[in-house]
Amino acid sequence: MPQIVRTEDKGVRLSLIACCVAAILVSGCDRQPHSSVSSGIGSAFDPVTFFAGHTHSWGVIENRSGAPREWVVTDSHGEQDGPEKLRMVQHLSFQDGTTQERDWTLWRSGPDAFDATANDMVGSAKGEADGSTFHWQWVWARSPGNSVMDMTMTQWMYRLADGSVMIRTTVSKFGVIVAEVTEQFTHPVEG
Repeated sequence: MPQIVRTEDKGVRLSLIACCVAAILVSGCDRQPHSSVSSGIGSAFDPVTFFAGHTHSWGVIENRSGAPREWVVTDSHGEQDGPEKLRMVQHLSFQDGTTQERDWTLWRSGPDAFDATANDMVGSAKGEADGSTFHWQWVWARSPGNSVMDMTMTQWMYRLADGSVMIRTTVSKFGVIVAEVTEQFTHPVEG
């Protein structure tokens, strides 16, 4: 026996299906770790101490589908202002030949909490250490003065057994991931 479906029922069903599909798509964009992978063993990672002195990194920038797009190299020099504060100049060089300079001020704001500002940051970054893991989020002023170009940077830092730090950065706009960056920071051996 054929079932009679009224047109308003079809509209409601289509609306429900559209809402479900939208919810699935939006939830698929949230690829951020929801809990720390830190063991919690040992002292908490301290970015003020780690980034003091000369650090160097090499990393790869991936597009939103995970394909490598270009590499980035950084050369940074940090100077501690007491045990709780750091001023760091970071020079970034990209595969296409462009360069950028970021001036950081980073300070301890609690037992395992840190804040920072930078010349291309909107407001400040707030982060927290948990064992060998550090996490924070900040807004990058990609084109200072044009807030439409601002991007959210979500970073997870992992202190590795060899003393280096692996950083995974997710770059997003309106909650949609536009790029991801993986970098390894080391203290080069000065000769």
